[in-house]
Amino acid sequence: MATAGKVIKCKAAVAWESNKPLVIEEIEVAPPEANEIRVKIVTTGLCHTDLYQLYDNKHPDALPTVLGHEGAGIVESVGPGVTEFQPGDKVIPLPISQCGECRFCKSGRSNHCDEGWWSQRPDIMNSAVTRFTCRGKKVYQFMGTSTFSEYTVVHKNDLAKIDAAAPLDKVFLFGCAVSTGYGAAINSAQVTPGSTCAVFGLGAVGLAAVMGCRNAGAKKIFAVDINPDKFDRAKALGATDTINPKDYDKPVSQVLADLTNGGVDFSIECTGNVEVMRSAFEACVKGWGVSVVVGYTDLHDFASRPAQLISGRTWKGSLWGGYRPKDGVADLGKALLAKRLNLEEFISHKMTLNEVNDAIELMKKGQCIRTLMAVCPE
Repeated sequence: MATAGKVIKCKAAVAWESNKPLVIEEIEVAPPEANEIRVKIVTTGLCHTDLYQLYDNKHPDALPTVLGHEGAGIVESVGPGVTEFQPGDKVIPLPISQCGECRFCKSGRSNHCDEGWWSQRPDIMNSAVTRFTCRGKKVYQFMGTSTFSEYTVVHKNDLAKIDAAAPLDKVFLFGCAVSTGYGAAINSAQVTPGSTCAVFGLGAVGLAAVMGCRNAGAKKIFAVDINPDKFDRAKALGATDTINPKDYDKPVSQVLADLTNGGVDFSIECTGNVEVMRSAFEACVKGWGVSVVVGYTDLHDFASRPAQLISGRTWKGSLWGGYRPKDGVADLGKALLAKRLNLEEFISHKMTLNEVNDAIELMKKGQCIRTLMAVCPE
């Protein structure tokens, strides 16, 4: 492309300060260096983790940054040493890495990777390396992606190719929501046919977990949320029952135990609330119940009584749905083509990048599932 090797000036939403609206700025995006790819972002979604960085992460080196880690785009140019990608490829930026060479990648037992921000600067949630500048200042790239920009630069370990026929206004969900929730059910919980499940929190990640439980063959899927407006979408994606904890005068874990003869086989927590994590864990049946923590927070400790574990329950976490990210995008692409994934149900609003602060307000008030933001025309 004509822009290859040159600095690109483009529009981006910059977070300069915590607890303040994002600012639409003109930023400079440097050309990709060795093993890097510059990507034109076509679509992006807003995730609660973006809000966590804006409102709750108080680390002094976390800002200024360009948020966004759930997007889809087209390769504009590649740096030296890149052979996996070519200009024009449709791609998904990845919020976690897959280098293929570290002990975790080679183990086949984990989707952790020694490369990337998750291993090197997890508290700051970005890498020290950035190709962004604005007003003469370095601006960090959130989770190594920064999809709230018309152009971004990502490392080859943090990018996955998707089929040329993939609709970028839907598969951006593979960048976070669908991979995280669907994989939590399929890979982390390993939901079994005929089992009973409960999903706590019906945002996009929770709804994806509901869809995963359904596709894994669960016979009963309880969708739990304090916002009943989300129940219809949960049912459309496979929930058999819905529960609003506010409707009961006893803990929701006891409600579920009463409904399932002692507790569910699998529970998946998708809120990032430590009290809900405990409720989800204690809603599992003794002996073999498995509870998976998906919602992210680093603000509080969580706890339960040791007897809950000693009695045979398993409490575990799930990062990006347990998928090795490059492989996971390929698997999800196959599931989409096989019509096992209903992505339409996740997109509740459509906006542009200029309206990002409106999208943030919708999410803060619990009035959306996923807002699709158009960034650049395809």
